[in-house]
Amino acid sequence: MNRRPLIAIACGWMAGSGLAASYTGWRFWLFTLGLLLVCPAVVMIWRQSWRSIALVWLAFLIGGGYWLYHEAGNVSRIGALAAETSPDKEEAQPLDGQSVRLEGTIVSTVKVDGDRADFTLKASRVSLKLAGGRASAMQEIPGGEKVAVQLRLASPSEQHTAASWRRGLWVTLGGTLESPPPARNFGAFDYRRYLHLQRIHWLVKVPGASALQSGQPTRGTAAALGVVDALRDRLGERIERLFPGWQAGYMKGLLIGLQDELDPDKYAEFTQLGLTHILAISGSHVAINVALVLGLLRLCRLTRETAITVALLFVPGYMLLTGFSPSVIRSGLMTMLGLYLLRRGLLKDSLNVLAAVALLMLFWDPYYLLNVSFQLSFAVTAGLIVFVPLLAPYFRGLPGKTGNAVAITLAAQLVSFPLTIVYFNQFSFLSIPANLLLVPVIGTLALPLGTGALLLSFLSVRIGVWAALPVRWLNTATFEATSWLGERSGFMTYWKSPSLFWVAAFYAGGYLLLYWGKRRERIAAEAIAERWQEEETVPLRPLAAAASNPRHKRILRFGGKGRLQFDRALAYKLGQWVWARRRDLLRLTAAVGMVLLLLSGYQSAYRKGTGYIEFIDVGQGDSALITTPSGKHLLVDGGGTVSFRKAKDAWRERREPFEVGAKTVVPLLKKRGIHRLDAVILSHGDQDHIGGLQAVLDSFPVEAVLINGSLAESKTMTALMETAIANNIPIYSAFAGMTLDPDERTKLTFLAPNPSIVSDRVSIMKNQNHLSIVFQLVMDGVSFVFTGDMDVSAEKSLIGEIKQSGSDRAGLLSTRIDVLKVAHHGSKTSTSEQWLSELNPVVSVISVGQSNSYGHPNQEVVGRLERIGSLIYRTDLHGGIQMKVQGGQLWSRKKTFTQSVKHD
Repeated sequence: MNRRPLIAIACGWMAGSGLAASYTGWRFWLFTLGLLLVCPAVVMIWRQSWRSIALVWLAFLIGGGYWLYHEAGNVSRIGALAAETSPDKEEAQPLDGQSVRLEGTIVSTVKVDGDRADFTLKASRVSLKLAGGRASAMQEIPGGEKVAVQLRLASPSEQHTAASWRRGLWVTLGGTLESPPPARNFGAFDYRRYLHLQRIHWLVKVPGASALQSGQPTRGTAAALGVVDALRDRLGERIERLFPGWQAGYMKGLLIGLQDELDPDKYAEFTQLGLTHILAISGSHVAINVALVLGLLRLCRLTRETAITVALLFVPGYMLLTGFSPSVIRSGLMTMLGLYLLRRGLLKDSLNVLAAVALLMLFWDPYYLLNVSFQLSFAVTAGLIVFVPLLAPYFRGLPGKTGNAVAITLAAQLVSFPLTIVYFNQFSFLSIPANLLLVPVIGTLALPLGTGALLLSFLSVRIGVWAALPVRWLNTATFEATSWLGERSGFMTYWKSPSLFWVAAFYAGGYLLLYWGKRRERIAAEAIAERWQEEETVPLRPLAAAASNPRHKRILRFGGKGRLQFDRALAYKLGQWVWARRRDLLRLTAAVGMVLLLLSGYQSAYRKGTGYIEFIDVGQGDSALITTPSGKHLLVDGGGTVSFRKAKDAWRERREPFEVGAKTVVPLLKKRGIHRLDAVILSHGDQDHIGGLQAVLDSFPVEAVLINGSLAESKTMTALMETAIANNIPIYSAFAGMTLDPDERTKLTFLAPNPSIVSDRVSIMKNQNHLSIVFQLVMDGVSFVFTGDMDVSAEKSLIGEIKQSGSDRAGLLSTRIDVLKVAHHGSKTSTSEQWLSELNPVVSVISVGQSNSYGHPNQEVVGRLERIGSLIYRTDLHGGIQMKVQGGQLWSRKKTFTQSVKHD
């Protein structure tokens, strides 16, 4: 800290900003006061000067205050303008859902995918709907405001029209103003927060390209970036002429940072192996291109100073061309600052350069601090600077530069690991060999050769195609290798989202282990050097008398009259031994601590000894995760996206359409730290219950799949069964009378379907709702009933069968049910008066999508539940719902607040 004040200032600034981002208002100042009281202890323990502490403390306060200042100004000007112009300010209409007309400039690239075009508009003027339905006159928005525009395209011709729009274009559009949706499940992606960090507070839904009138291009930064976008598009077209099929999308990402056109399956392979950083323009890309420029200039016999100056001018253009992402900005600024200092002969400490760049970026936009690309870029760069010198000595025996390459790869993986599991909750052990083998090939061969082929193509396309041939072969070999590695099962691990303390402890433990190892090596080397400097003949020193005396063999011994005595001499020797090996002992302690830290991070987020049930908000569908007290995991349904699109509307399909299993269910299971599923229960074969399970079976080991004894006639069901068979997952039919005991405190009793209505062989059945699996879960004395989409006739049949048999299955009708998962999303075809009077649930959960086209839940069903006094949870109103069972008591919470329900 005393020797590197710039690094200390940067750390203080980021700590202050991070604390202000986590705690607002009085809580921030309370934490600040607590940290202030800790400063004297820091001074005494680490022997830091008061001046250094004061400097860091000042940076901390400025960073936190700067963040709070920007947060205070990060509000919607459109909302404030609507409140000011409302005739009755106390009864101002909410803006959410209102019609709006906007004029402004497009300030982002226009992404056209299927039947949707997305872009960011900086609105300068607005017309809002007033009371009575009339529109207000156009009003100026002070300073302008960014809004996210989602435009629904009506025809293929509108696709071409939208593709012609560029940044800097002045447009007028009309649509519906909507508030961005927040996270619907605990720990899920928060789209509202994501847009807030980009200073966007509203979505504008536009019905078609006809609702947008384009004007003339404006002048300014946006227009200049629009020219750059056009240049990137032309370069992309040139790359398409050099590389066929999927290789074009891959090379666009590698050369000019266009990642959107890479084949989704290829991108998934890179993601699994931790290779996506290759496609994100970063320090390695900038360094390789700058090295190429410097090499070419030196071949042209230019002086060193002139070459550095030309390279310095090249970097900003490269940053513009590759998209100005945080990683590009960081690497570009570091390169420019490094080249400038190199030219002046002042480049001495890369960490200081990194700290200076971080401060510049955070001063420009404090929200960069929460950007994943910013965090990974700076963390990995700092890690390479700090950890590579500590790791390199361990690989000195490897030939050539292999040891250095291994040290770089391990350092990058070590530093990126905590952030990877924070944001992606997965890590593949194959990531290390994949990065070690493929990154050098791509960085030193594919990237420069591809760049050369692109440049040669401007002289002659044919020459460019011939020059691109070796790159094509390299790309083919690269993806064959990634495909082969991706098929190796058992190497992917899933981790729960760790706390900030866990991340800090991991970095501290890793650094101390390596630092003490390097220090021990240096001390040993110094001792050897000193020994060689001594005379060849050194008299042997006799052992201390105390050590050779038999009476000093024990610290505690029995003296006269059998009394226990303390041997001070041997205790002193033992103390000397411990002190001499204190660093070895500390290193061992740190190693044990790291092992325990990793074990704790790998554990599920659910504590053993307690049962958990989570009803996942999957929109219009069903999905529930059951975790037993012993840690067994059972997934009931997986939601699914229902599409009614006809073949003639194939143009509307997006490159990577939203799929609830891959986008919602699987990420949540990973965040919970679930490594395998002991059972997946398909209540029935409807798309909104099984559509998301394909991604689940592809991602997690599954012990068993339970079906209702029939199959639905759909591609989804066929693919699921084929995947289960290919993965050697047993498939069982569940019928009334069967039981499943995951552990001694958990029991599932299946109540339906009746085996008599399903043939002995698995067959295709059209009416899946009537055949839904219905089961009662009794966990630690608390009872749940899961009903799938069972209809009224199935309810009556079940009640009649139980009463006729004279034996109540698991006490279904004799005791009050604690929680009922309401059938068929609250449809009027289920949940009859008789059914509710028999079960009389304390809590009812309705899994239903917001603003669904089916009118679910039916108001009559809701009224029946209210009349029996059942507490109603609805995923469309409350988001995800979590329940905890322990000692016969039930606690529940919805996404917005927490409440308790005590089981009697």
